[in-house]
Amino acid sequence: MVKKLFLSLGSIFLAYRSVELVKFLDNTYASQFNWIGVVAYSFALNLFITGVFALLGFAFITSRILPDSYYKINNIKVITSLYRILGVEYFRFLLLKFFWGKEKNRKKYFSGNKTGLENFETQTRQSEFGHLASFIIVAIVSFYILLKGQIEIFCVSSLINVIGNLYPIVLQRNHRIQIERLKLILDKKK
Repeated sequence: MVKKLFLSLGSIFLAYRSVELVKFLDNTYASQFNWIGVVAYSFALNLFITGVFALLGFAFITSRILPDSYYKINNIKVITSLYRILGVEYFRFLLLKFFWGKEKNRKKYFSGNKTGLENFETQTRQSEFGHLASFIIVAIVSFYILLKGQIEIFCVSSLINVIGNLYPIVLQRNHRIQIERLKLILDKKK
């Protein structure tokens, strides 16, 4: 209960900071930012907004907001093509190399048994929902920023949004394709 409270408060704080970041642009001109400022602002904006949904996802099962039908993969070829075209396998490699490569981290999501497979599927949904909500909000905010004349911030924020939120969405959908294949194999062995 205490953990949920702190995570919820953290999420509210990040939402507030995100609004403050956007308001900050109302009093600035595009020429006031150098490239370091553009990258720092864009990164902070993406981090804060994504953090809002990440913290909520750690506290609550937010994936239930969307219906189960959203999480079903209807066109496997589209997802696998996107995965390949965007180079998501390189993104996955970097995640494994620098974060998920530790056995302790991997075991949180998949313990290697059938129950672990179900937990892993739930975690892919949680992760996908958080990144989808973040992707949409960052895209909306980025277009607002573009309307304010901050073209560089729009471009960098959009790039960070694609890498930080769209890539994980495609990765989680690809994971669920693999999970469904494993479930079919396990069902045939019965």
